[in-house]
Amino acid sequence: MEEATAEEATIDSCFFDEPLIAVAFYGEGDVDLTVKYGDKHKEFSHTKGLTLSFYADEHVEFIHSVSASKPLQCLVIATSTNTIDNLPNQEGELFGEMLNQLVNPDDHYVEGPSFIMTPEMQAIVDSLFNIQYQGKTKMMFFRSQITALLSHFFGQLASLKTEGIKPHEREKLNQAKDILLKNIDNPPSLNEISKQIGWNMFKLKKDFKAFFGVPVFKYLQNERLTLAHKMIRNQESTVQEAAWHVGYDSLSSFSNAFEKKFGYRPSQIK
Repeated sequence: MEEATAEEATIDSCFFDEPLIAVAFYGEGDVDLTVKYGDKHKEFSHTKGLTLSFYADEHVEFIHSVSASKPLQCLVIATSTNTIDNLPNQEGELFGEMLNQLVNPDDHYVEGPSFIMTPEMQAIVDSLFNIQYQGKTKMMFFRSQITALLSHFFGQLASLKTEGIKPHEREKLNQAKDILLKNIDNPPSLNEISKQIGWNMFKLKKDFKAFFGVPVFKYLQNERLTLAHKMIRNQESTVQEAAWHVGYDSLSSFSNAFEKKFGYRPSQIK
């Protein structure tokens, strides 16, 4: 698990000591990522909620551009290439079947499937960065959630349907997402968002759900509640203030939606 914050723009660089097959799950921050290997590089400008699978050896550098508005929050699950056959519960077979290009790499860095996490996956990642348990209970919780996260990951790979979405279309979808998040308390209508990105409303609704896993305004609700949770948890605001900040006029509606998502009332956060 890697976290970093900075008041001024700074670079967080890391390497692996040995060849690994890994899956990275990005939480809050939407930090920028550059992957350098030899004279090649790959850039990611929208990482919030990103799941990225890859093979990397010791010649690969991962560079995160961290700033006050873009803190780093990244969870990496990795296995060395020489131990993959010894993974428990047939996990090695799953890697071989579904990430074959990573098990048999042809370069220092090989990128496997990447997609935006489902709300269930995002909730697990959020919980892992905000564990309230201690000692053995904390480790038990951590292991169980990692197993659940990997299960969701391979389940998504099996049903991945975003392959038909082209890179420039993904940029449009990320643009639509940014419009929502910048107006989280008073979002524009689907028609207004469609006009801003130059698409018709049908295509926006269809491709947004395919790419992000949920309809447009379900995604917005998840982001609203996640932001409110963070504000209350960090004691940045009261429950009422958090509800107003993310666009809820009714405290009871906010509390009911919050409990449905997280399993407890916002007043129970310590």
